[in-house]
Amino acid sequence: MSHDALAVLLDKQAITEVIHGYCRALDRMERDAALGIWHADGTADYPPFFTGTGAGFVDWVWEMHAAMTGHSHQISNILIEVDGDHAVSESYVTVALQSAAGPGRTAETVVRGRYLDRWSRRADRWALDARRHVVDLQTVTLHDAAMTAVEPHDGASARDTADPSYALFR
Repeated sequence: MSHDALAVLLDKQAITEVIHGYCRALDRMERDAALGIWHADGTADYPPFFTGTGAGFVDWVWEMHAAMTGHSHQISNILIEVDGDHAVSESYVTVALQSAAGPGRTAETVVRGRYLDRWSRRADRWALDARRHVVDLQTVTLHDAAMTAVEPHDGASARDTADPSYALFR
């Protein structure tokens, strides 16, 4: 493998880790980590709900996520093209959002879509210049709240640094 090919592979891995870290930041409600995916002048386009700066998007999504009873973000099928200090990527994303839907009911919204991203490396750091979220499919399912309740216990998921994953990554 040539030095150039290895450098591109390392760049792709760095970008992939930022993409995955963003999902973790949202699910564990780590605001600074969520902000860190964008350059200060980065933009976010999540039509029809939000268009603006990356920081503005984090403000918007934080309020929405805080009102949820749970949420989970997964990424797959990441394609990345690197050209020097610039890159583009397409990542498939599945988001499950759970919220109260009246007495004894919860709603689960599952959105399947893609992140279309433009990246740049500045000061040896890959971050977003622009993100567009494209929705491919969306479903909303109503449930009896008792069927979706997760009782707290050792090893249970947490939407903060009490999550068991933090014991692994120090």
